[in-house]
Amino acid sequence: MSRIGKQPIPVPSGVELTIESELVRVKGPKGELQERVSRDMKIEQADGEITVTRPSDRRDHRALHGLTRSLVANMVQGVTDGFEKRLEIHGVGYRAALRGNDLELSVGYSHAVTIEAPVGIEFEVPQPTRIAVRGSSKQAVGEVAARIRKVRPPEPYKGKGIRYEGEYVQRKVGKRA
Repeated sequence: MSRIGKQPIPVPSGVELTIESELVRVKGPKGELQERVSRDMKIEQADGEITVTRPSDRRDHRALHGLTRSLVANMVQGVTDGFEKRLEIHGVGYRAALRGNDLELSVGYSHAVTIEAPVGIEFEVPQPTRIAVRGSSKQAVGEVAARIRKVRPPEPYKGKGIRYEGEYVQRKVGKRA
């Protein structure tokens, strides 16, 4: 049995779950999320817990079992606590600023790069060299953070660029005389 798939998902108070044949909707204090799941997986809610079961031990059912449980658990966590990714900016003169809901990056180009906030995502810039991306969908938060990092990925010689908080950038030795 899948170690992840067999674990029950606790449902906090204030979270509503709607299960249809191929669609799971979760509504909570931080918003509403929905996800399509395989119709083979059986999702049941009882006694404040959600359980995911699979019909057989076929390889594709075993793979979908843990995936489905993780997707539903992430939706429940997203509508209660939300998700956050933090980024750091390294480099002289590199900085970020908020312009309304959008993020404006000055990272060594001749122009400022503007990243628009998608629906359900919000940016926070506590310092000019720090960015926080928040939202209820784990997938959307990770995707937006990756798009921000892609504007100026960290380079290996001086370490300049945008990186995730705590990310280690392996440095290379430059030219030798």
